[in-house]
Amino acid sequence: MAEICCGVVSKSETAAPCEPSSRAARRRRMEIRRFKFVAGVSMPQENCRKRPRLGVYGALSPRDCENAVENCGMNGVRESLVTSDEESDTNSNSNSEHLSVQEISGPSGSPAPVLVEPLVLDQRPKFGMTSVCGRRRDMEDAVAIHPSFCRRDGHITAGLHFFGVYDGHGCSHVAKSCKDRLHVLVKEEFENGKASREWKETMERSFSRMDKEVLVGNGLSCPSPNCRCELQTPQCDAVGSTAVVAVITPEKIVVSNCGDSRAVLCRNGKAVPLSSDHKPDRPDELIRIQAAGGRVIYWDGPRVLGVLAMSRAIGDNYLKPYVISEPEVTVTERTDEDDCLILASDGLWDVVSNETACSIVRMCLRGQPLPPLVSPGNNLSDGVAGESSDKACSDASMLLTKLALARHSTDNVSVVVINLRRDT
Repeated sequence: MAEICCGVVSKSETAAPCEPSSRAARRRRMEIRRFKFVAGVSMPQENCRKRPRLGVYGALSPRDCENAVENCGMNGVRESLVTSDEESDTNSNSNSEHLSVQEISGPSGSPAPVLVEPLVLDQRPKFGMTSVCGRRRDMEDAVAIHPSFCRRDGHITAGLHFFGVYDGHGCSHVAKSCKDRLHVLVKEEFENGKASREWKETMERSFSRMDKEVLVGNGLSCPSPNCRCELQTPQCDAVGSTAVVAVITPEKIVVSNCGDSRAVLCRNGKAVPLSSDHKPDRPDELIRIQAAGGRVIYWDGPRVLGVLAMSRAIGDNYLKPYVISEPEVTVTERTDEDDCLILASDGLWDVVSNETACSIVRMCLRGQPLPPLVSPGNNLSDGVAGESSDKACSDASMLLTKLALARHSTDNVSVVVINLRRDT
Protein backbone atom coordinates (compact mmCIF):
# COMPACT_ATOMS: atom_id res chain seq x y z
CA MET A 1 0.00 0.00 0.00
CA ALA A 2 1.27 3.44 -0.91
CA GLU A 3 0.02 6.95 -0.24
CA ILE A 4 0.09 9.61 -2.97
CA CYS A 5 -0.37 13.34 -3.32
CA CYS A 6 -1.03 13.83 -7.03
CA GLY A 7 0.28 10.65 -8.60
CA VAL A 8 0.22 6.95 -7.83
CA VAL A 9 3.25 4.78 -7.28
CA SER A 10 3.46 1.03 -7.29
CA LYS A 11 4.47 -1.14 -4.34
CA SER A 12 8.04 -1.52 -5.54
CA GLU A 13 8.53 2.20 -6.04
CA THR A 14 8.90 4.99 -3.52
CA ALA A 15 7.28 8.35 -3.88
CA ALA A 16 9.59 11.17 -4.86
CA PRO A 17 10.27 13.55 -1.97
CA CYS A 18 8.28 16.75 -1.93
CA GLU A 19 9.06 20.00 -0.21
CA PRO A 20 7.46 19.45 3.20
CA SER A 21 6.97 23.00 4.48
CA SER A 22 5.46 24.81 1.49
CA ARG A 23 3.67 21.67 0.39
CA ALA A 24 1.98 21.17 3.74
CA ALA A 25 0.87 24.79 3.86
CA ARG A 26 -0.71 24.59 0.46
CA ARG A 27 -2.44 21.35 1.35
CA ARG A 28 -3.88 22.85 4.53
CA ARG A 29 -5.23 25.84 2.59
CA MET A 30 -6.79 23.68 -0.11
CA GLU A 31 -7.98 21.03 2.38
CA ILE A 32 -7.16 18.30 -0.09
CA ARG A 33 -7.71 14.91 1.42
CA ARG A 34 -5.27 12.08 0.85
CA PHE A 35 -6.22 8.99 -1.10
CA LYS A 36 -5.16 5.43 -0.45
CA PHE A 37 -4.66 2.98 -3.27
CA VAL A 38 -4.09 -0.73 -3.27
CA ALA A 39 -2.79 -2.10 -6.57
CA GLY A 40 -4.14 0.97 -8.35
CA VAL A 41 -7.77 0.63 -7.11
CA SER A 42 -9.34 3.42 -5.07
CA MET A 43 -10.66 2.48 -1.63
CA PRO A 44 -13.85 3.86 -0.04
CA GLN A 45 -13.44 6.60 2.55
CA GLU A 46 -14.37 6.40 6.20
CA ASN A 47 -17.90 7.73 5.56
CA CYS A 48 -18.48 4.82 3.11
CA ARG A 49 -19.02 7.28 0.28
CA LYS A 50 -17.88 5.84 -3.01
CA ARG A 51 -15.13 7.92 -4.54
CA PRO A 52 -14.71 8.56 -8.27
CA ARG A 53 -12.44 6.15 -10.09
CA LEU A 54 -8.95 7.52 -10.61
CA GLY A 55 -6.34 6.75 -13.20
CA VAL A 56 -3.00 5.16 -12.34
CA TYR A 57 0.09 7.04 -13.46
CA GLY A 58 3.80 6.97 -12.99
CA ALA A 59 5.53 8.82 -10.17
CA LEU A 60 5.68 12.58 -10.60
CA SER A 61 8.58 14.82 -9.83
CA PRO A 62 8.43 17.31 -6.91
CA ARG A 63 8.04 20.13 -9.40
CA ASP A 64 5.06 18.37 -11.04
CA CYS A 65 3.42 17.89 -7.64
CA GLU A 66 3.92 21.54 -6.78
CA ASN A 67 2.52 22.72 -10.11
CA ALA A 68 -0.51 20.48 -9.74
CA VAL A 69 -1.34 21.94 -6.33
CA GLU A 70 -0.87 25.48 -7.65
CA ASN A 71 -3.30 24.77 -10.47
CA CYS A 72 -5.85 23.60 -7.92
CA GLY A 73 -5.50 26.85 -6.04
CA MET A 74 -6.07 28.98 -9.15
CA ASN A 75 -8.92 27.10 -10.76
CA GLY A 76 -10.56 25.21 -7.91
CA VAL A 77 -10.56 22.18 -10.21
CA ARG A 78 -8.14 19.26 -10.25
CA GLU A 79 -8.10 17.23 -13.44
CA SER A 80 -5.77 14.32 -14.00
CA LEU A 81 -4.19 13.88 -17.40
CA VAL A 82 -4.17 10.50 -19.07
CA THR A 83 -0.64 9.52 -19.98
CA SER A 84 0.28 7.97 -23.31
CA ASP A 85 0.88 4.26 -23.82
CA GLU A 86 4.63 4.84 -24.05
CA GLU A 87 4.69 6.50 -20.65
CA SER A 88 2.58 3.75 -19.11
CA ASP A 89 5.04 1.11 -20.34
CA THR A 90 7.74 2.61 -18.13
CA ASN A 91 5.80 1.52 -15.05
CA SER A 92 6.40 -2.22 -15.01
CA ASN A 93 4.17 -2.85 -12.00
CA SER A 94 1.32 -0.53 -13.08
CA ASN A 95 -1.05 -2.43 -15.40
CA SER A 96 -4.37 -0.83 -14.43
CA GLU A 97 -6.71 0.69 -16.98
CA HIS A 98 -6.17 4.41 -17.63
CA LEU A 99 -9.13 6.49 -16.56
CA SER A 100 -9.68 10.22 -16.40
CA VAL A 101 -11.03 12.04 -13.36
CA GLN A 102 -12.37 15.49 -12.72
CA GLU A 103 -13.18 16.71 -9.23
CA ILE A 104 -14.35 19.96 -7.69
CA SER A 105 -13.84 20.80 -4.04
CA GLY A 106 -17.10 20.93 -2.12
CA PRO A 107 -17.99 23.29 0.73
CA SER A 108 -16.28 21.06 3.28
CA GLY A 109 -13.20 20.63 1.18
CA SER A 110 -14.09 17.11 0.06
CA PRO A 111 -14.05 16.64 -3.69
CA ALA A 112 -17.43 16.27 -5.34
CA PRO A 113 -17.80 14.40 -8.63
CA VAL A 114 -18.61 16.46 -11.70
CA LEU A 115 -21.73 15.26 -13.52
CA VAL A 116 -21.42 15.97 -17.23
CA GLU A 117 -24.69 15.67 -19.16
CA PRO A 118 -24.17 13.54 -22.27
CA LEU A 119 -24.53 15.33 -25.59
CA VAL A 120 -26.80 13.71 -28.14
CA LEU A 121 -25.36 14.19 -31.60
CA ASP A 122 -27.60 15.60 -34.29
CA GLN A 123 -27.51 12.82 -36.89
CA ARG A 124 -29.07 14.06 -40.09
CA PRO A 125 -30.72 11.37 -42.21
CA LYS A 126 -29.35 10.74 -45.67
CA PHE A 127 -31.66 11.72 -48.50
CA GLY A 128 -31.97 12.16 -52.24
CA MET A 129 -34.40 14.25 -54.30
CA THR A 130 -35.33 14.48 -57.97
CA SER A 131 -38.01 16.75 -59.46
CA VAL A 132 -38.76 16.99 -63.19
CA CYS A 133 -41.33 18.78 -65.32
CA GLY A 134 -41.98 15.64 -67.36
CA ARG A 135 -44.55 15.97 -70.13
CA ARG A 136 -46.25 19.01 -68.64
CA ARG A 137 -45.84 22.47 -70.12
CA ASP A 138 -45.16 24.11 -66.75
CA MET A 139 -43.35 22.95 -63.64
CA GLU A 140 -45.76 23.33 -60.73
CA ASP A 141 -44.16 20.96 -58.19
CA ALA A 142 -41.98 22.18 -55.34
CA VAL A 143 -39.83 20.29 -52.81
CA ALA A 144 -38.63 21.47 -49.41
CA ILE A 145 -35.78 19.80 -47.49
CA HIS A 146 -34.66 21.29 -44.18
CA PRO A 147 -32.49 19.04 -42.01
CA SER A 148 -32.37 20.14 -38.36
CA PHE A 149 -34.93 22.88 -38.98
CA CYS A 150 -36.04 22.79 -35.36
CA ARG A 151 -34.52 21.67 -32.06
CA ARG A 152 -35.94 20.39 -28.83
CA ASP A 153 -34.69 21.18 -25.33
CA GLY A 154 -32.03 23.59 -26.45
CA HIS A 155 -28.77 22.18 -27.76
CA ILE A 156 -28.63 18.77 -26.11
CA THR A 157 -31.35 16.96 -28.05
CA ALA A 158 -31.16 15.80 -31.61
CA GLY A 159 -32.85 18.02 -34.17
CA LEU A 160 -36.05 17.58 -36.12
CA HIS A 161 -35.83 17.11 -39.89
CA PHE A 162 -38.41 18.46 -42.34
CA PHE A 163 -39.21 17.06 -45.80
CA GLY A 164 -42.10 18.22 -47.98
CA VAL A 165 -43.46 17.67 -51.49
CA TYR A 166 -45.98 20.14 -52.93
CA ASP A 167 -47.91 19.56 -56.15
CA GLY A 168 -49.40 22.82 -57.41
CA HIS A 169 -52.34 23.24 -59.77
CA GLY A 170 -53.54 26.32 -61.64
CA CYS A 171 -50.12 27.90 -61.09
CA SER A 172 -46.91 27.22 -59.20
CA HIS A 173 -46.86 30.12 -56.75
CA VAL A 174 -48.92 28.40 -54.03
CA ALA A 175 -46.61 25.38 -54.09
CA LYS A 176 -43.58 27.65 -53.97
CA SER A 177 -45.10 29.59 -51.11
CA CYS A 178 -45.56 26.34 -49.19
CA LYS A 179 -41.95 25.46 -49.94
CA ASP A 180 -40.75 28.76 -48.48
CA ARG A 181 -43.10 29.08 -45.52
CA LEU A 182 -44.66 25.85 -44.25
CA HIS A 183 -41.56 24.58 -42.40
CA VAL A 184 -41.26 27.99 -40.73
CA LEU A 185 -44.85 27.78 -39.50
CA VAL A 186 -44.33 24.25 -38.21
CA LYS A 187 -41.26 25.40 -36.33
CA GLU A 188 -43.12 28.32 -34.77
CA GLU A 189 -46.06 26.15 -33.73
CA PHE A 190 -43.74 23.53 -32.25
CA GLU A 191 -41.53 25.94 -30.33
CA ASN A 192 -44.31 28.27 -29.15
CA GLY A 193 -46.86 25.58 -28.41
CA LYS A 194 -47.62 24.13 -25.02
CA ALA A 195 -45.77 21.08 -23.81
CA SER A 196 -49.02 19.09 -23.89
CA ARG A 197 -49.70 19.88 -27.53
CA GLU A 198 -49.61 16.82 -29.73
CA TRP A 199 -48.18 16.58 -33.21
CA LYS A 200 -51.65 16.39 -34.73
CA GLU A 201 -52.63 19.77 -33.37
CA THR A 202 -49.26 21.28 -34.29
CA MET A 203 -49.52 20.22 -37.92
CA GLU A 204 -53.19 21.17 -38.25
CA ARG A 205 -52.51 24.68 -36.97
CA SER A 206 -49.51 25.00 -39.32
CA PHE A 207 -51.53 23.97 -42.38
CA SER A 208 -54.37 26.28 -41.40
CA ARG A 209 -52.00 29.24 -41.10
CA MET A 210 -50.43 28.37 -44.45
CA ASP A 211 -53.84 28.25 -46.09
CA LYS A 212 -54.78 31.67 -44.66
CA GLU A 213 -51.51 33.19 -45.86
CA VAL A 214 -52.18 31.94 -49.38
CA LEU A 215 -55.78 33.17 -49.43
CA VAL A 216 -55.01 36.60 -47.98
CA GLY A 217 -51.95 37.02 -50.15
CA ASN A 218 -49.42 38.48 -47.69
CA GLY A 219 -47.39 39.92 -50.53
CA LEU A 220 -47.35 36.73 -52.60
CA SER A 221 -46.80 37.20 -56.29
CA CYS A 222 -46.76 34.94 -59.28
CA PRO A 223 -43.29 33.90 -60.43
CA SER A 224 -43.91 35.01 -64.03
CA PRO A 225 -45.58 38.14 -65.43
CA ASN A 226 -47.26 35.92 -68.04
CA CYS A 227 -48.54 33.41 -65.49
CA ARG A 228 -51.78 31.69 -66.50
CA CYS A 229 -53.39 32.35 -63.12
CA GLU A 230 -53.73 36.06 -63.97
CA LEU A 231 -56.07 35.09 -66.80
CA GLN A 232 -58.48 33.34 -64.44
CA THR A 233 -59.35 35.65 -61.52
CA PRO A 234 -57.61 38.74 -60.21
CA GLN A 235 -57.33 37.19 -56.76
CA CYS A 236 -55.89 33.91 -58.10
CA ASP A 237 -58.59 32.00 -56.22
CA ALA A 238 -58.31 29.03 -58.59
CA VAL A 239 -54.73 28.22 -57.53
CA GLY A 240 -53.78 25.64 -54.93
CA SER A 241 -51.35 22.90 -54.00
CA THR A 242 -51.25 19.53 -52.31
CA ALA A 243 -48.84 19.02 -49.42
CA VAL A 244 -47.30 15.87 -47.98
CA VAL A 245 -44.90 16.66 -45.15
CA ALA A 246 -42.73 14.40 -43.00
CA VAL A 247 -41.06 15.52 -39.77
CA ILE A 248 -38.50 12.93 -38.69
CA THR A 249 -37.36 12.78 -35.08
CA PRO A 250 -35.03 10.23 -33.45
CA GLU A 251 -38.10 8.34 -32.21
CA LYS A 252 -40.99 9.13 -34.57
CA ILE A 253 -42.07 9.76 -38.16
CA VAL A 254 -44.78 12.42 -38.33
CA VAL A 255 -46.54 12.58 -41.70
CA SER A 256 -49.15 15.20 -42.61
CA ASN A 257 -50.98 14.90 -45.92
CA CYS A 258 -53.39 17.21 -47.68
CA GLY A 259 -54.20 16.11 -51.23
CA ASP A 260 -53.15 13.21 -53.42
CA SER A 261 -49.39 13.23 -52.88
CA ARG A 262 -48.24 10.30 -50.77
CA ALA A 263 -45.79 9.07 -48.14
CA VAL A 264 -44.76 5.40 -48.07
CA LEU A 265 -42.56 3.74 -45.44
CA CYS A 266 -40.48 0.70 -46.32
CA ARG A 267 -40.26 -1.46 -43.20
CA ASN A 268 -38.63 -4.88 -43.22
CA GLY A 269 -39.02 -5.07 -46.99
CA LYS A 270 -42.75 -4.24 -46.97
CA ALA A 271 -44.49 -1.07 -48.12
CA VAL A 272 -46.44 0.70 -45.36
CA PRO A 273 -48.47 3.73 -46.57
CA LEU A 274 -48.34 6.55 -44.03
CA SER A 275 -50.91 8.68 -45.86
CA SER A 276 -54.15 8.18 -47.74
CA ASP A 277 -54.87 10.05 -50.97
CA HIS A 278 -57.66 12.61 -50.71
CA LYS A 279 -59.66 11.71 -53.79
CA PRO A 280 -63.23 13.04 -54.20
CA ASP A 281 -64.64 9.51 -54.57
CA ARG A 282 -63.09 8.25 -51.32
CA PRO A 283 -66.17 7.24 -49.30
CA ASP A 284 -65.57 9.45 -46.28
CA GLU A 285 -64.50 12.40 -48.44
CA LEU A 286 -67.54 12.01 -50.68
CA ILE A 287 -69.84 12.11 -47.66
CA ARG A 288 -68.07 15.20 -46.30
CA ILE A 289 -68.33 17.07 -49.62
CA GLN A 290 -72.01 16.27 -50.03
CA ALA A 291 -72.74 17.25 -46.41
CA ALA A 292 -71.18 20.67 -47.12
CA GLY A 293 -73.50 21.13 -50.13
CA GLY A 294 -71.04 20.20 -52.85
CA ARG A 295 -71.07 17.58 -55.58
CA VAL A 296 -68.59 15.18 -57.10
CA ILE A 297 -68.87 15.08 -60.87
CA TYR A 298 -67.06 12.53 -63.03
CA TRP A 299 -65.23 14.47 -65.72
CA ASP A 300 -62.16 12.55 -66.76
CA GLY A 301 -62.28 11.02 -63.29
CA PRO A 302 -64.02 12.15 -60.08
CA ARG A 303 -63.72 15.90 -59.47
CA VAL A 304 -65.14 18.36 -56.94
CA LEU A 305 -67.83 20.28 -58.84
CA GLY A 306 -66.31 18.70 -61.95
CA VAL A 307 -63.15 20.81 -61.55
CA LEU A 308 -60.59 19.61 -58.98
CA ALA A 309 -59.42 16.00 -58.89
CA MET A 310 -58.67 16.09 -55.13
CA SER A 311 -60.82 16.80 -52.12
CA ARG A 312 -58.22 18.58 -49.93
CA ALA A 313 -55.63 21.20 -50.83
CA ILE A 314 -54.00 24.41 -49.66
CA GLY A 315 -55.56 27.37 -51.49
CA ASP A 316 -58.43 26.90 -53.98
CA ASN A 317 -60.57 29.54 -52.32
CA TYR A 318 -63.30 29.28 -54.98
CA LEU A 319 -64.00 25.65 -53.97
CA LYS A 320 -64.34 26.16 -50.21
CA PRO A 321 -65.86 24.72 -48.08
CA TYR A 322 -65.88 21.59 -50.21
CA VAL A 323 -62.10 21.55 -50.56
CA ILE A 324 -60.43 21.97 -47.15
CA SER A 325 -56.82 22.37 -46.03
CA GLU A 326 -57.03 20.21 -42.89
CA PRO A 327 -54.35 17.51 -43.10
CA GLU A 328 -54.54 13.92 -41.97
CA VAL A 329 -51.69 13.30 -39.52
CA THR A 330 -50.08 9.97 -38.68
CA VAL A 331 -47.41 9.45 -36.02
CA THR A 332 -45.35 6.28 -36.46
CA GLU A 333 -42.77 4.96 -34.01
CA ARG A 334 -39.40 4.31 -35.64
CA THR A 335 -37.91 0.81 -35.43
CA ASP A 336 -34.65 -0.85 -36.42
CA GLU A 337 -36.50 -2.53 -39.30
CA ASP A 338 -37.22 0.77 -41.07
CA ASP A 339 -35.38 1.03 -44.39
CA CYS A 340 -36.53 4.24 -46.02
CA LEU A 341 -39.32 6.77 -46.46
CA ILE A 342 -40.58 7.88 -49.89
CA LEU A 343 -42.41 11.16 -50.44
CA ALA A 344 -43.68 11.84 -53.96
CA SER A 345 -46.30 13.67 -55.97
CA ASP A 346 -49.02 11.83 -57.84
CA GLY A 347 -46.90 11.97 -60.99
CA LEU A 348 -45.11 8.91 -59.53
CA TRP A 349 -47.95 7.16 -57.74
CA ASP A 350 -50.27 7.27 -60.76
CA VAL A 351 -48.01 4.77 -62.57
CA VAL A 352 -45.83 3.14 -59.86
CA SER A 353 -47.20 1.06 -56.98
CA ASN A 354 -46.04 1.36 -53.37
CA GLU A 355 -44.46 -2.08 -53.44
CA THR A 356 -42.52 -1.42 -56.65
CA ALA A 357 -41.20 1.88 -55.33
CA CYS A 358 -40.02 0.29 -52.07
CA SER A 359 -38.33 -2.58 -53.89
CA ILE A 360 -36.39 -0.20 -56.14
CA VAL A 361 -35.23 1.97 -53.24
CA ARG A 362 -34.12 -1.03 -51.17
CA MET A 363 -32.18 -2.30 -54.15
CA CYS A 364 -30.35 1.02 -54.44
CA LEU A 365 -29.62 1.24 -50.72
CA ARG A 366 -28.17 -2.27 -50.75
CA GLY A 367 -25.92 -1.42 -53.69
CA GLN A 368 -27.43 -4.00 -56.03
CA PRO A 369 -27.12 -3.56 -59.82
CA LEU A 370 -29.76 -1.31 -61.36
CA PRO A 371 -31.85 -2.21 -64.43
CA PRO A 372 -30.10 -0.87 -67.55
CA LEU A 373 -33.36 0.44 -69.08
CA VAL A 374 -33.76 3.17 -66.48
CA SER A 375 -30.29 3.40 -64.97
CA PRO A 376 -29.36 6.77 -63.37
CA GLY A 377 -26.79 7.36 -66.11
CA ASN A 378 -29.49 8.04 -68.73
CA ASN A 379 -30.55 11.61 -69.40
CA LEU A 380 -33.70 12.95 -67.78
CA SER A 381 -36.23 15.29 -69.28
CA ASP A 382 -35.77 19.05 -69.23
CA GLY A 383 -36.47 20.94 -66.04
CA VAL A 384 -34.77 18.46 -63.71
CA ALA A 385 -33.97 19.58 -60.19
CA GLY A 386 -32.11 17.53 -57.63
CA GLU A 387 -30.56 17.61 -54.20
CA SER A 388 -28.96 14.85 -52.17
CA SER A 389 -26.69 14.00 -49.27
CA ASP A 390 -26.14 10.40 -50.32
CA LYS A 391 -25.47 8.78 -53.69
CA ALA A 392 -27.64 5.71 -53.04
CA CYS A 393 -30.66 7.86 -52.11
CA SER A 394 -30.02 10.12 -55.10
CA ASP A 395 -29.86 7.10 -57.42
CA ALA A 396 -33.10 5.77 -55.93
CA SER A 397 -35.01 9.02 -56.42
CA MET A 398 -33.67 9.39 -59.95
CA LEU A 399 -34.53 5.79 -60.79
CA LEU A 400 -38.11 6.18 -59.58
CA THR A 401 -38.48 9.37 -61.60
CA LYS A 402 -37.21 7.72 -64.76
CA LEU A 403 -39.49 4.74 -64.20
CA ALA A 404 -42.50 7.07 -63.96
CA LEU A 405 -41.51 8.78 -67.20
CA ALA A 406 -40.91 5.43 -68.89
CA ARG A 407 -44.44 4.41 -67.89
CA HIS A 408 -45.77 7.58 -69.56
CA SER A 409 -46.67 9.66 -66.53
CA THR A 410 -48.28 12.86 -67.82
CA ASP A 411 -47.68 14.95 -64.67
CA ASN A 412 -44.75 16.62 -62.97
CA VAL A 413 -42.77 14.04 -60.99
CA SER A 414 -41.12 14.88 -57.66
CA VAL A 415 -39.57 12.19 -55.45
CA VAL A 416 -37.78 12.38 -52.09
CA VAL A 417 -36.06 9.28 -50.68
CA ILE A 418 -34.94 9.33 -47.03
CA ASN A 419 -32.68 6.65 -45.58
CA LEU A 420 -33.98 5.61 -42.14
CA ARG A 421 -31.41 2.94 -41.35
CA ARG A 422 -29.79 3.58 -37.98
CA ASP A 423 -26.56 1.75 -38.82
CA THR A 424 -25.60 4.10 -41.68
